[in-house]
Order: sequence, then structure tokens, then C-alpha cells
Amino acid sequence: MKSFESIDAALDFAIEREQEAVDFYLQLAERAGDGVLKKTLTSFAGVEAGHKQKLQLAKAGVDRVGEAGTVTDMKIGDYLIDVQPGPEMTLQDALIVAMKREKAAMDFYTDLAENVADSGLCKLFNQLAREEATHKLSFEAAYEKQFLSDN
Repeated sequence: MKSFESIDAALDFAIEREQEAVDFYLQLAERAGDGVLKKTLTSFAGVEAGHKQKLQLAKAGVDRVGEAGTVTDMKIGDYLIDVQPGPEMTLQDALIVAMKREKAAMDFYTDLAENVADSGLCKLFNQLAREEATHKLSFEAAYEKQFLSDN
């Protein structure tokens, strides 16, 4: 895990990653031919923008952490090979990329939560990790329905 000199440095890094996620999902949505996929990707960009806002509020000292919960992990994305995003990406490729990005984000926030002393920030990072896990689950369920079920 990357070392941070301060809580603000960790929050700034997380804010940048969330903006990258927003940009990533919007770029994928622009290239998506499927209307449902386009809508889903645009929705996820909005959720990632919400994460960015939560982090900005935390940096400003505003505590807005929700209740804890658990999220099922189907682990489908954990066993698929990496796919590079590109203009000719298929729906299957897009789902794989999305699953892997969400897992990386989930792991990032889990690591931050384990390495921060401030209990409020720990709760925030755990909440964001759960939300990223929820996103991963959504993409895994879509992947299972589209590519692993007996049509």
C-alpha cells in the first residue's frame, strides 16, 4: 500500500482515484453500443462522483458515514484474465474491466481503513469499500447472467 504523509494526502489521493473512476465510466459509456450498458455505466459514474463528494466532505471535516453492512462477493472477476479497455471492447470485456477496477477500489479503501487512526475516516473508508464491493457484485451478476448462465 502506498504510504501517505498525512490524512489529507490520503484523502487527496482517494479523491483523484474517484475522479479517474468517473472519467473511466463516462468514457466507457460513450463507447457502449448497448443502451442498457450505457445507462449502467453512466449510473456508476454518478455513484463514483458521490464517493468523491463524500471524500471532499471528510477532508472538510464533515462526517457523513452510513451504517455498516456486508456485501456478497461472487469472485467471478477474481478469476478472469485482465482486459485492456479500447474502442472495440465487447460487453464482456467492459464487464471484466469494470469488475477488476471495482475490486481494486474495494481493496484500496479496505487498506486505507486498516491504516488510519481516525475512527471517522476508518468508518468512511469501510463504507466506501462496501460500496465498491456492491458495484463489483452488480457487474459480476450481469456477467453471470450474460455469459455464464445456460441461455
